[in-house]
Amino acid sequence: MKTERLPSRWRSSEPALRAVQVAFDVSETVMQAIRTAAFESNLSNSDQVRVVLGLPVVRQVKRPRLTVSLSGEDYQLLGSRYGLDASDHLAIKERVAQELFAFAESQSRSRTRKRAKTP
Repeated sequence: MKTERLPSRWRSSEPALRAVQVAFDVSETVMQAIRTAAFESNLSNSDQVRVVLGLPVVRQVKRPRLTVSLSGEDYQLLGSRYGLDASDHLAIKERVAQELFAFAESQSRSRTRKRAKTP
C-alpha cells in the first residue's frame, strides 16, 4: 500500500494497515497461561503473546473499556430490569456501566476483607 494513495487522515495508521492478524489454535492450557500472564502484567492477550515471542510491545495509553454484544432481546431484558424503555440504549448503557462499577467496588471490598483475615 503506497502512502501517497492513502487519504491524509489515514497515513499515521499505515503501519497498522499493513499488519496481518494471525490466529493460533492452541490448547486450553496455553490459552489460560497467556490470559493469566497478560492479566498479571496488565497487558492484552495479544501484547502478552508479543512478549513471549520477544517482539516489541508499544505501550500506548488505552482507554479502558469492556465490550459486550447486546441483542434486541437483551435490551428488552435490561430495559425491564432497570425500568427503562428498551429502545433507550444510552440510558441502558449508563445503567449497565453503574452496575459494572458497583460490581468492581464489591469485588475490591471482598478482596480487602479476605486479605485482612489472612494471618
